[in-house]
Amino acid sequence: MTDTDEKIRVFRGLKGVYFDRSPTTHIDGRKGELRYWGYSIHDLATHSTFEETAYLLLHGELPSSAQLSDFDQALKTARSLPPAIIEIIRTVVDGHPMDVLRTAVSALAAFDPQASDNSSDAVMQKTLRLTSQVPMIVATHHRIRQGLAPIEADASLGHAAHFLYQLSGEIPSEDAARLMDLDFILHAEHGSNASSFTARVVTGTDANLHASITAAIAALSGPAHGGAAEDVMHMAREIGDPANAAEYVKRKRANKEAIMGFGHRVYRAEDPRARHLRDGVERLSIEKGEPHWNDILKALVEAMKPYSRLGVNVNVDFYSGVIYHLNGIPEDLFVPIFAIGRVPGWSLQIMQQMENNILIRPLLEYNGPDLREYVPLEQR
Repeated sequence: MTDTDEKIRVFRGLKGVYFDRSPTTHIDGRKGELRYWGYSIHDLATHSTFEETAYLLLHGELPSSAQLSDFDQALKTARSLPPAIIEIIRTVVDGHPMDVLRTAVSALAAFDPQASDNSSDAVMQKTLRLTSQVPMIVATHHRIRQGLAPIEADASLGHAAHFLYQLSGEIPSEDAARLMDLDFILHAEHGSNASSFTARVVTGTDANLHASITAAIAALSGPAHGGAAEDVMHMAREIGDPANAAEYVKRKRANKEAIMGFGHRVYRAEDPRARHLRDGVERLSIEKGEPHWNDILKALVEAMKPYSRLGVNVNVDFYSGVIYHLNGIPEDLFVPIFAIGRVPGWSLQIMQQMENNILIRPLLEYNGPDLREYVPLEQR
């Protein structure tokens, strides 16, 4: 038997295929475990901040107090957008926030003096800038489309609180800021998901950081990757009352339709990130005087219990959408918020790809017609 006679095995979507190694993110889908550089997501969610978690992801170790202070200061110093970027945002103001974000990040390369420098030091500096600039782009676009002026940066606020402040012009409560900070931690990195893999593919061509992040944003914009939080909010509105949840689930399952916020490509047990947002939703819903949203989610979880043995469990997006809604954030900003938290993770994946770069070029099995004779146009 020759090589050409051998049966080719196709892994559609590359499911189950390991294309590289990484020391960063450990995911055990069967047990429902997630670790960043060996640290449990539960410990990070309980004790850490987004800034500290971002440092851990990018450097591989938790920072000392001095290192964290310097890192935090670098992020705050990077809180600025070139005037030309703000004008670009004004030009495309009517676009979807993800399209605006993708366009603005791509354009930022033209104003970054290190844009084409792929050295490790330059990539780290660009990562710090983009980590601070991405939330500013999202908030600036939201303000401009409301007919309001962008909010000036405030160096006294942490990363999450600053984003909420730039959206609304009001200093958020400590609980609201902490819950957004927690959301950023939980979304910061998640292995070779669609957008991170896209970033690696682009990096494999020796493209720069801005190009790879732009491509990752494009991948995240697809509803099959980043849209679950928005879909959960649509579902909660449709259900309307906790008493309707069981019948809603029964009808959807009878029609073999998915229940938004349940199930995951990797996790067969409950998504380990979900539990940390569950209590936050309950507290925030009471603070905002809208407890019915939390009651609907609880009723859905109860109605879905029979399916947990099949590996259909709550994922992190099940609670995210309601948190965003309770913070007064419109639904078309839910995916951009996902992107805000993911910038350090994308950048880490890009850096690791650059360390031992290789062009990512899988194959397609041909299943078209055999060799055919060309027929001149006048004879067809």
